[in-house]
Amino acid sequence: MTERVNEVRSTGHGGSEQPGPADDTPDPRRWRALSVTLTAGFMSLLDVSIVAVALPSMRESLGASPAAIQWVVSGYALTFGLALVPAGRLGDAVGRRWMFLAALAGFVVCSAAAGAARNEGMLVAARLAQGIAAGALAPQNSALIQQLFRGAERGRAFGFFGATVGISTAAGPVLGGVILALAGGPGGWRWIFYVNVPIGLVALVLAARLLPRGGSGRRGHVDVVGVALLGGGVLALMLPLVQAESGGLARLWWLFAVGLALLAAFALWERRVVRHGAEPLLDPRLITQTPGYASGAALGTVYFIGFSGVWLVFALFFQTGLGWTPLQSGLAVTPFALGSAVSAVFGGRLVYRYGRRLTVIGLTGVLVGIAATGVVLGFTPAGSVGWAVAPALLLGGLGGGLVISPNVTMTLREVPVRMAGSAGGALQTGQRFGAAIGTATLPALFYLVLSSTGNDFRAAIAAALATAVVGLAVALVIAVVEWRGEVHRVRRAAEVALPAEPHP
Repeated sequence: MTERVNEVRSTGHGGSEQPGPADDTPDPRRWRALSVTLTAGFMSLLDVSIVAVALPSMRESLGASPAAIQWVVSGYALTFGLALVPAGRLGDAVGRRWMFLAALAGFVVCSAAAGAARNEGMLVAARLAQGIAAGALAPQNSALIQQLFRGAERGRAFGFFGATVGISTAAGPVLGGVILALAGGPGGWRWIFYVNVPIGLVALVLAARLLPRGGSGRRGHVDVVGVALLGGGVLALMLPLVQAESGGLARLWWLFAVGLALLAAFALWERRVVRHGAEPLLDPRLITQTPGYASGAALGTVYFIGFSGVWLVFALFFQTGLGWTPLQSGLAVTPFALGSAVSAVFGGRLVYRYGRRLTVIGLTGVLVGIAATGVVLGFTPAGSVGWAVAPALLLGGLGGGLVISPNVTMTLREVPVRMAGSAGGALQTGQRFGAAIGTATLPALFYLVLSSTGNDFRAAIAAALATAVVGLAVALVIAVVEWRGEVHRVRRAAEVALPAEPHP
């Protein structure tokens, strides 16, 4: 029955499962192509968090100011988020293979430039450009999965994609600590960036051989006005958040109103573009008519608010509160990364059988795991924290792997392949925005509690993780509501698909 319902559902609005004549024969190189694109995606996502452990040595080596060093992290996140939707639409319009290769080449060049930077200005400029290249690369990944895979294979592919997202997020501090330990010296931080160069060059050569030519099969103009309105809106909303540590929220709070106004203008403009029969930057029908897209994008955004900020407060607690090294701090959260990697692969295979129920189970696991972690960190003696916290983090990781990849699959499954790039870019923009909120809010709360309690690190980590749990609970509510809606849609589809009982 489930397989029959999925057949019926896949031929509904959006047509994401309606292969054209050229889609009847799967590309025999699709799995090798996926491994190459995920390798490149792993590098770009890893660079969001891997630099955090190297910031002190960067500052000492270059004599950089605290504001400049903050831009090394926040500038990358900002330009990454700005590039996602326009780059996704450009990939839909001119070909995803071309966009992927151009973005990957740019990422490699910018990585080399960041590693070779001789002053803070060069480093910040390289990081801003690197973020643009990473943002241009990211939506091509999900779009190529939409293009190359169908049915259950697509779920498996998104499972690997979700594992890549989860591992890269959690593994950044670990790999950064390992690289710094191996490189040593005041210039060891440069290898944080240099390591991308050989890996990126190999991936570039393989991608040129393996990625399918053509891409979207549909060319069109790029909505320049839409790009300007959306880019301005995202910039206005994210800039106060990425500058929160240096007082950005107090100085730039008015930009939130500007951002909301620009996004409202963007929505009105996109509707006008559709009415005139042109290609919008982000088709409003993705939100209003594509089943599961709006709720999936909302779920991803809220989940990343709670999910992304915890890594910074973990690092603050372990390194500042307990005096651990960056490598020890990274190793402490490794159980989460391992659990996420394992369950994400299985989640991709099970998503077509269990649907949104899988994300409900996953979010429950993350919520319980993070809550249990807060309790353990609050009451366990410092000498036993590393081992004591491992089971709770493993549970959280197992749940996390059942959230990211199934949510991406469920959110994008009804999206037409011709709009896969812009839809994937919008989904990831929401995730980047959620990550910006989380990484600004949780550390700020940590420091606030720390100062008000006379440096009580246990109270600070407990308050931060409790706030993260609230965000995860909101995501769980969204998932439950969407699950109930999915059950209702499945029942209606089954009633339509099954022949009526013959009258006697």
